[in-house]
Amino acid sequence: MNVAHEPSAPHPPAAGRTSHRVRAEIDLAALRGNVRALRERAAGAELMAVVKADAYGHGMVPCARAARQAGAAWLGTATPEEALALRAAGDRGRLLCWLWTPGGPWRAAIEADVDVAAGAPWALTEITAAARACGRTARVHLKADTGLGRGGCQPAEWPALVAAARAAEAEGTVRVVGVWSHLACADEPGHPSVAAQLAAFHEALAVAGRAGLEPEVRHLANSPATLTLPEARFDLVRPGLSVYGLSPAPEIGAPEDFGLRPVMTLRAALASVKRVPAGHGVGYGHRYTTPGETTLALVPAGYADGVPRHASGTGPVLVAGKWRTVAGTVAMDQFVVDLGGDAAEAGDEAVLFGPGAAGEPTAEDWARAVGTIPYEIVTRIGARVPRIHLNADM
Repeated sequence: MNVAHEPSAPHPPAAGRTSHRVRAEIDLAALRGNVRALRERAAGAELMAVVKADAYGHGMVPCARAARQAGAAWLGTATPEEALALRAAGDRGRLLCWLWTPGGPWRAAIEADVDVAAGAPWALTEITAAARACGRTARVHLKADTGLGRGGCQPAEWPALVAAARAAEAEGTVRVVGVWSHLACADEPGHPSVAAQLAAFHEALAVAGRAGLEPEVRHLANSPATLTLPEARFDLVRPGLSVYGLSPAPEIGAPEDFGLRPVMTLRAALASVKRVPAGHGVGYGHRYTTPGETTLALVPAGYADGVPRHASGTGPVLVAGKWRTVAGTVAMDQFVVDLGGDAAEAGDEAVLFGPGAAGEPTAEDWARAVGTIPYEIVTRIGARVPRIHLNADM
């Protein structure tokens, strides 16, 4: 897919230096390009940009605005606190929030014009009570558990939930605007659960239709389904990770295969560069010992910043033009790389990950190095790492 991306602004300050201890650069031009590519991929379905978990660590409000600018008709959050924060920041478009617990701020969400989800009778009961209390009609998305086994109503209880929702519609407290579910294994091409969940979803829709519900949107597709499963797109797709330019799984393809570009680049300024002799221990536990006289560089980012401690001895970093590997143990605030005979000085830049276009590691490279998924790499970047949003204006 050939999707035109906006040009990115140059990285401040001069190349190879950074004025921050560590910073996460967020390229909003790349994010807008990703949303456009995903909208093209959705082939007529509306697009919900999922901005939960601080937009997967990228900064919720700026990313939500950029997604809207690129044509995202909907935003999605997990928690009501996230949804209400978007409203407080000025967002007024369609917005769905789905992760509720009993006693949650239903009334505040309804009054803020947030769509809410119900996957159990208790949730529908609380929604109707909140709607009566504020004198408004709640927009509700009924969730069916088609096989993921997390939230959502089991098939045996689904007819009763649908009937209760239809009764609430007749009362005027609720309007069922959506029926939805979530796929378990869409990132595993050919997994038999995908066909089984599609069949279960069609049956859930049929039950809703026979009861007289007429949802505005039917939605099932997450990022991998948006990218690879046309039959799962229905009226609305809900990409999350792919909005930020990352592939949900290597089995379905690299980001560039779908016209996506990674949005986050994590940079740090070297805090120390020094020569040490052979046999010098490095870091807690001396899990690395210098094999010969060498140069050690200190990167001032650690697990308090989101660098996985289990990246000790494995995490890749670009320093002085070459890939290096974390030498020894990742500490709370810092880790070391061995530069060998290469020259560097304090203040020079280390790039932990980025799009990869300049030879730096990617979030996928970090995920492979530590045995996790790229979702975790970007979402774990800590609050004390400033997000520098580039290309905020179209």
